[in-house]
Amino acid sequence: MIEIRQVNKSYGIYKALTDIDLTISSGEFFSLLGPSGCGKTTLLRSIAGFEHPSSGEIRIDGEEVSARPPNHRPVNMVFQNYAIFPHLDVADNIAYGLKRLRLDPTEEKRRIGEALEQVRLGPLGKRKSHELSGGQRQRVALARALVLRPKVLLLDEPLSALDKKLREEMQFELRQLQKTVGITFVLVTHDQYEALAMSDRIAVMFDGRIAQVATPKEIYQRPLTRRIAAFLGGMNFLSADIIADQGAELVVRTGKFGEVRMEKPRGFQTEGGRATIGIRPERLRILWEGDTDAHSLSARVINRAYFGEITHLDVAIEGLEHSVTLIETNAFGADDLPVGAEVRLAYDPDGFVLLGDDAAAAR
Repeated sequence: MIEIRQVNKSYGIYKALTDIDLTISSGEFFSLLGPSGCGKTTLLRSIAGFEHPSSGEIRIDGEEVSARPPNHRPVNMVFQNYAIFPHLDVADNIAYGLKRLRLDPTEEKRRIGEALEQVRLGPLGKRKSHELSGGQRQRVALARALVLRPKVLLLDEPLSALDKKLREEMQFELRQLQKTVGITFVLVTHDQYEALAMSDRIAVMFDGRIAQVATPKEIYQRPLTRRIAAFLGGMNFLSADIIADQGAELVVRTGKFGEVRMEKPRGFQTEGGRATIGIRPERLRILWEGDTDAHSLSARVINRAYFGEITHLDVAIEGLEHSVTLIETNAFGADDLPVGAEVRLAYDPDGFVLLGDDAAAAR
């Protein structure tokens, strides 16, 4: 549905986008994820037509659109602040974009009703804008975009103004809505959990470049670089010695964890026989009384943070320069482990991931 080829965008000497190559499929829920200033909104606005690339090509549904204005592209956009007209009621806000189509009044009314039902605002067509909650305003903005039946819906951090509980509810609703209407959604977000929960695929961006494109599971479990790994949730980083290079795999040794065979990430380069590997906190666990595991080692609790159903534990391991973090559910008493307690720590060898150099990946 969307093809982006070698797109660059500069503002004077500042490069907002560098060599962007990206393909987004029809009917896909795709997220652009990254920190503030990484270029994700600039890329979204370039697809919409509000920004024009300095070079490169953007095609939507097979047609080159780089020189077309926004109203001549088969897309619509939901902005971060929703841009709801305060002097219009819900139905008139939704109808605003339809006016230029000069539809038959019966057809216009039918499409407004259909859009209201899609976003679960059926009985609120006559409600004034100032009488709406944050979630309802977000739904109005979605309905106003969908009523024009675009081929692509672009969403610029549409949930950022909502509180945590409502935001989680709207994530589910937005995903269900996308499945119902069946069109391509492209979401910009800086919230990694939002992207992981909603997306078919994710593009992680840093400094105007795409660092990795993959499914949520792949990008979380197999990040290409340390920077990507750190941005997508907690990760323990360990220095390791490379003891064998077997082409597509490396064998590394790191302290008490011993030897681990690992898949090489794309573009990985060996420098000085050392490597950085990572393991997620949930791939580590405490061995309680009666538990056994072939892969375990001794550790000492140095910090504990209670989060209700789970507890985060920082533990020190002899021979490691830095502590490691693990996550335990509180069913077995992790919330009662005192600082200083000696524990047995089990680890999943398949949970280790070899991390490439960030600078090399950017090149």
